[in-house]
Amino acid sequence: MFAGVNLLIAVGAIIMILGFLGCCGAAKESRCMLMLFFVALLLILIVQIIGGVLGAVNKSKVESAFELALSSMVESLQSTTGEHKEYQEEFQKFERKYKCCGLKDGPQDWGENFKPSSNICQCEPEEQLSDLCTKYQSKYIYKKSCGEVIVQQIKDNLVIIMGIAFGLAVIEV
Repeated sequence: MFAGVNLLIAVGAIIMILGFLGCCGAAKESRCMLMLFFVALLLILIVQIIGGVLGAVNKSKVESAFELALSSMVESLQSTTGEHKEYQEEFQKFERKYKCCGLKDGPQDWGENFKPSSNICQCEPEEQLSDLCTKYQSKYIYKKSCGEVIVQQIKDNLVIIMGIAFGLAVIEV
């Protein structure tokens, strides 16, 4: 998490320096400063294009990294120490909202935390006979895994993300 924050700070600092370089170059009518500004913006555009191409080409690596992240989150769901209690409670809210259970393997992802007395993954009474639910350990739970829901959300919003990225690239050119 902190690596992402540091990256955003670094990118913000670089953009601020570039903006200052462009403003000073325009105010002083310095060809050198304006040329540096242009070259820096061109490099940023090239890096964005390369990032997009690498993301498309290495799609399988991105998916495997996502699977690895899901596996580590499953370990947090299975924790019985109380260390991940807040995460588990928030994840239960996510399950109820999106009508899903577990991240990869349904109720097995909860490990020992999944007890017949708990309301983890439990379907609402009016949904129990629908195709959203299945009977497991004498109670009705949601069939679909939340990993599927997350992947579907990403796929549904990928067009918007790509549109924004290409729109920014067009503006930069």
